[in-house]
Amino acid sequence: MACTSCSTSDGGAPKGCKNNGTCGTDSCNKLTVFDWLSNMSLPNGEAPFDCVEVRFKNGRKEFFRNTEKLTLSIGDIVATEASPGHDIGIVTLTGELVRIQMKKKGVNSSNTDVPKVYRKASQRDIDIWSIARDREEPMKVRARELAISQKLEMKISDIEFQGDGSKATFYYTANDRVDFRLLIKDFAKEFSTRVEMKQVGLRQEAARLGGIGSCGRELCCSTWLTDFRSVNTSAARYQQLSLNPQKLAGQCGKLKCCLNYELDTYMDALKGFPDFDTKLVTEKGDAICQKQDIFKGLMWFAYTNDFANWHVLKIDQVKEIVAENKLKNKVASLEDFAIVIVQEPEKHFNNAMGQESLTRFDQPKKKKKPNKKRKNGENLIVANNNNVNANTNSNTTSKPNNNNKPNNNRPNNNNRPNNNKPKPNNNNNTNEKKPVVARKPIIITKNENKE
Repeated sequence: MACTSCSTSDGGAPKGCKNNGTCGTDSCNKLTVFDWLSNMSLPNGEAPFDCVEVRFKNGRKEFFRNTEKLTLSIGDIVATEASPGHDIGIVTLTGELVRIQMKKKGVNSSNTDVPKVYRKASQRDIDIWSIARDREEPMKVRARELAISQKLEMKISDIEFQGDGSKATFYYTANDRVDFRLLIKDFAKEFSTRVEMKQVGLRQEAARLGGIGSCGRELCCSTWLTDFRSVNTSAARYQQLSLNPQKLAGQCGKLKCCLNYELDTYMDALKGFPDFDTKLVTEKGDAICQKQDIFKGLMWFAYTNDFANWHVLKIDQVKEIVAENKLKNKVASLEDFAIVIVQEPEKHFNNAMGQESLTRFDQPKKKKKPNKKRKNGENLIVANNNNVNANTNSNTTSKPNNNNKPNNNRPNNNNRPNNNKPKPNNNNNTNEKKPVVARKPIIITKNENKE
């Protein structure tokens, strides 16, 4: 169904037509109807149906009568009747399928009020049409600024120019009625064109603008969904979904259309279930349903005096107890009918490297331990400075512990060998007492240059 400009290029990469839904063959539009009668010829003597389907911007389609007997095919650009002037659109369907589509949309094919197709669009018509389409985006920005300046509670979502550029239709959304008479005057003065305001719903706005849903895919209303059916909260109740408006609402702010997709399946499955308000009468007390699994056919009951303990029963067992209660008979207890569900242990796959962990990069990096090794010269200066302070504060001094000193009394010098001579430890000779003699402090500077 893809057109030649949207087909894949060399290597399988998609080209992308960049026409935003206005492909030449109209096969990229969500409202495209497959003409399955295109390869079939009409019977002899029967004239083809004289109406065609024409598409305009954002999937808007209308039916026109081909009074001029033009030879039209899908993808032709035609000039159609409009009020006032003419509009430019693309033919999307011809032949007998148009009659079926008109009947489906409720349009009388024999009505004389059906607008006409003037001609096939010339190059001049196409140029004017493309220039008008290029003006829409900057006009939308300016139109929103004018609406905000007048403090109107409305949102201008889109602008559509007529094919001849004589009229612009502004689509907007609003919760309440809006008095935009002054706004229309500002638009006509600012843009120098006829202005028409048209209010659309929030779902129609989402279909026009598009977006990504919570499922991660493009919105259904902007891709394939053509009709908007009403969605109620009862659809969520039947499917046992939490009534959280933030989760049940879509991009448009309304309930998601996909709530109706599986509703019929749930409704069929619930036909064999007892009512959720069913009360079971036992000798231990009354029991009320707390939960039910539709597809497994299970129901959870709890006593009214003990809501903490739930008992699992099958549908047949519940119906059996209900039948006994209708006969005004009480069963002994729910434990006689309850089944035990054995939970199978979950199988976790762990490879050798642990690459499946999603938090393997979230662990904080280990800090490097500071290097506690110091140069010999720095240790020597600290030790000697301590000795100097000790000598200044007292008249008596003692020799420092030789075990705490480095091997050399001087800084490392590459020109001199390192003489490691063991010295006796004076602290070990505790029994011998030596006379205290005052000595001058020894001061050694680091990296002293000697001439």
